[in-house]
Amino acid sequence: MAVTIPEKPNSFKHFCEAIGSRAITEFNYRYADSSEAQVFTGVKLTEGDIEKEQLIQELSDKDYKALDLSDNEVAKVHLRFMVGGHAQGAENEVLYRFRFPERPGALLHFLTQMGGNWNISLFHYRNHGSDFGRVLVGIQVPPDERPQFCAFLKELGYEHFEETENPAYQSFLR
Repeated sequence: MAVTIPEKPNSFKHFCEAIGSRAITEFNYRYADSSEAQVFTGVKLTEGDIEKEQLIQELSDKDYKALDLSDNEVAKVHLRFMVGGHAQGAENEVLYRFRFPERPGALLHFLTQMGGNWNISLFHYRNHGSDFGRVLVGIQVPPDERPQFCAFLKELGYEHFEETENPAYQSFLR
Protein backbone atom coordinates (compact mmCIF):
# COMPACT_ATOMS: atom_id res chain seq x y z
CA MET A 1 0.00 0.00 0.00
CA ALA A 2 0.93 3.62 -0.40
CA VAL A 3 -0.23 5.60 2.62
CA THR A 4 -0.05 9.32 3.36
CA ILE A 5 0.81 10.22 6.96
CA PRO A 6 1.61 13.57 8.62
CA GLU A 7 5.28 14.60 8.57
CA LYS A 8 5.87 15.12 12.28
CA PRO A 9 7.31 13.27 15.27
CA ASN A 10 5.23 10.26 16.42
CA SER A 11 3.25 9.98 13.17
CA PHE A 12 4.98 6.71 12.25
CA LYS A 13 4.12 5.31 15.70
CA HIS A 14 0.47 6.35 15.30
CA PHE A 15 0.38 4.72 11.87
CA CYS A 16 1.77 1.46 13.29
CA GLU A 17 -0.88 1.58 16.01
CA ALA A 18 -3.53 2.02 13.29
CA ILE A 19 -2.24 -1.15 11.58
CA GLY A 20 -2.97 -2.93 14.86
CA SER A 21 -1.58 -6.37 15.60
CA ARG A 22 -0.94 -7.13 11.92
CA ALA A 23 2.72 -7.69 11.05
CA ILE A 24 4.38 -5.01 8.93
CA THR A 25 6.49 -6.91 6.41
CA GLU A 26 8.02 -3.94 4.65
CA PHE A 27 8.19 -0.19 5.20
CA ASN A 28 9.91 2.35 2.94
CA TYR A 29 9.90 6.07 3.46
CA ARG A 30 12.00 9.15 2.71
CA TYR A 31 11.42 12.73 3.84
CA ALA A 32 9.97 14.83 1.00
CA ASP A 33 8.29 17.89 2.52
CA SER A 34 7.39 19.33 5.91
CA SER A 35 3.66 18.54 5.88
CA GLU A 36 2.97 15.05 4.51
CA ALA A 37 4.90 11.81 4.15
CA GLN A 38 4.19 9.18 1.51
CA VAL A 39 5.06 5.70 2.77
CA PHE A 40 5.22 2.36 1.00
CA THR A 41 4.26 -0.49 3.31
CA GLY A 42 3.53 -4.19 3.21
CA VAL A 43 1.24 -5.78 5.79
CA LYS A 44 0.77 -9.49 6.44
CA LEU A 45 -2.89 -10.39 6.10
CA THR A 46 -4.36 -13.70 7.24
CA GLU A 47 -7.85 -13.26 5.77
CA GLY A 48 -7.04 -12.11 2.24
CA ASP A 49 -9.11 -9.50 0.38
CA ILE A 50 -11.70 -9.20 3.15
CA GLU A 51 -9.04 -8.17 5.66
CA LYS A 52 -7.35 -5.91 3.09
CA GLU A 53 -10.58 -3.98 2.51
CA GLN A 54 -11.18 -3.86 6.27
CA LEU A 55 -7.68 -2.45 6.85
CA ILE A 56 -8.07 0.19 4.14
CA GLN A 57 -11.40 1.23 5.70
CA GLU A 58 -9.86 1.34 9.20
CA LEU A 59 -7.06 3.56 7.89
CA SER A 60 -9.56 5.79 6.10
CA ASP A 61 -11.59 6.11 9.30
CA LYS A 62 -8.40 7.40 10.97
CA ASP A 63 -7.88 9.98 8.17
CA TYR A 64 -5.12 8.09 6.36
CA LYS A 65 -5.21 8.07 2.56
CA ALA A 66 -4.34 4.51 1.49
CA LEU A 67 -3.83 3.26 -2.04
CA ASP A 68 -3.91 -0.50 -2.62
CA LEU A 69 -0.88 -1.47 -4.74
CA SER A 70 -1.09 -5.23 -4.25
CA ASP A 71 -1.86 -5.86 -7.95
CA ASN A 72 0.50 -3.19 -9.28
CA GLU A 73 3.49 -4.92 -10.91
CA VAL A 74 5.59 -1.73 -11.14
CA ALA A 75 5.16 -1.15 -7.41
CA LYS A 76 5.85 -4.77 -6.45
CA VAL A 77 8.86 -5.35 -8.70
CA HIS A 78 10.53 -1.93 -8.89
CA LEU A 79 9.13 0.94 -6.84
CA ARG A 80 9.46 -0.83 -3.49
CA PHE A 81 13.25 -0.80 -3.92
CA MET A 82 13.47 2.74 -5.26
CA VAL A 83 11.68 4.77 -2.58
CA GLY A 84 14.17 7.37 -1.40
CA GLY A 85 16.46 9.91 -2.88
CA HIS A 86 17.98 13.11 -1.56
CA ALA A 87 15.94 14.96 1.07
CA GLN A 88 16.28 18.73 0.83
CA GLY A 89 14.60 19.68 4.12
CA ALA A 90 15.89 16.93 6.43
CA GLU A 91 18.16 19.06 8.62
CA ASN A 92 20.42 17.50 11.27
CA GLU A 93 19.80 14.02 9.89
CA VAL A 94 21.82 11.15 11.33
CA LEU A 95 21.66 7.70 9.77
CA TYR A 96 21.65 4.47 11.77
CA ARG A 97 21.54 0.84 10.80
CA PHE A 98 19.76 -1.41 13.31
CA ARG A 99 19.18 -5.09 13.88
CA PHE A 100 15.65 -5.33 15.28
CA PRO A 101 14.68 -8.57 16.98
CA GLU A 102 12.23 -10.28 14.61
CA ARG A 103 9.27 -10.49 16.96
CA PRO A 104 5.86 -8.84 17.19
CA GLY A 105 6.09 -5.38 18.71
CA ALA A 106 9.80 -4.75 18.07
CA LEU A 107 9.10 -1.82 15.74
CA LEU A 108 6.46 -0.34 18.03
CA HIS A 109 8.87 -0.72 20.97
CA PHE A 110 11.49 1.28 19.03
CA LEU A 111 8.99 4.04 18.21
CA THR A 112 7.59 4.17 21.75
CA GLN A 113 11.06 4.39 23.31
CA MET A 114 11.99 7.16 20.87
CA GLY A 115 8.83 9.06 21.75
CA GLY A 116 8.13 12.38 20.07
CA ASN A 117 11.63 13.70 20.62
CA TRP A 118 12.95 13.47 17.06
CA ASN A 119 11.51 13.23 13.56
CA ILE A 120 12.15 10.14 11.46
CA SER A 121 13.21 11.31 8.00
CA LEU A 122 14.05 7.94 6.41
CA PHE A 123 12.96 4.42 7.25
CA HIS A 124 13.57 1.16 5.44
CA TYR A 125 12.58 -2.23 6.85
CA ARG A 126 12.03 -5.59 5.22
CA ASN A 127 11.21 -8.86 6.90
CA HIS A 128 13.81 -11.35 5.64
CA GLY A 129 12.51 -14.29 7.64
CA SER A 130 15.51 -14.44 9.98
CA ASP A 131 15.91 -13.85 13.73
CA PHE A 132 16.42 -10.14 13.20
CA GLY A 133 15.17 -7.41 10.89
CA ARG A 134 17.58 -5.15 9.04
CA VAL A 135 16.48 -1.57 9.47
CA LEU A 136 17.90 1.71 8.17
CA VAL A 137 16.67 4.87 9.91
CA GLY A 138 17.34 8.57 9.33
CA ILE A 139 16.46 10.71 12.35
CA GLN A 140 16.64 14.48 12.66
CA VAL A 141 18.65 15.11 15.82
CA PRO A 142 19.88 18.65 16.54
CA PRO A 143 23.54 18.66 17.67
CA ASP A 144 22.67 19.82 21.19
CA GLU A 145 20.35 16.80 21.59
CA ARG A 146 22.95 14.17 20.64
CA PRO A 147 23.62 13.17 24.30
CA GLN A 148 19.90 12.44 24.85
CA PHE A 149 19.78 10.55 21.55
CA CYS A 150 22.78 8.42 22.52
CA ALA A 151 21.08 7.66 25.85
CA PHE A 152 17.97 6.55 23.93
CA LEU A 153 20.09 4.20 21.78
CA LYS A 154 21.75 2.68 24.83
CA GLU A 155 18.44 2.18 26.65
CA LEU A 156 16.80 0.72 23.54
CA GLY A 157 19.21 -2.20 23.56
CA TYR A 158 19.03 -2.97 19.82
CA GLU A 159 22.31 -3.53 18.00
CA HIS A 160 23.02 -0.36 15.98
CA PHE A 161 25.68 1.27 13.84
CA GLU A 162 25.96 4.92 12.82
CA GLU A 163 26.13 5.27 9.03
CA THR A 164 25.94 9.07 8.63
CA GLU A 165 29.35 9.19 6.94
CA ASN A 166 28.73 6.12 4.76
CA PRO A 167 29.61 7.08 1.16
CA ALA A 168 26.52 5.33 -0.27
CA TYR A 169 24.29 7.42 2.01
CA GLN A 170 26.21 10.58 1.17
CA SER A 171 25.90 9.92 -2.59
CA PHE A 172 22.28 8.77 -2.89
CA LEU A 173 20.26 9.76 0.18
CA ARG A 174 21.80 12.79 1.90
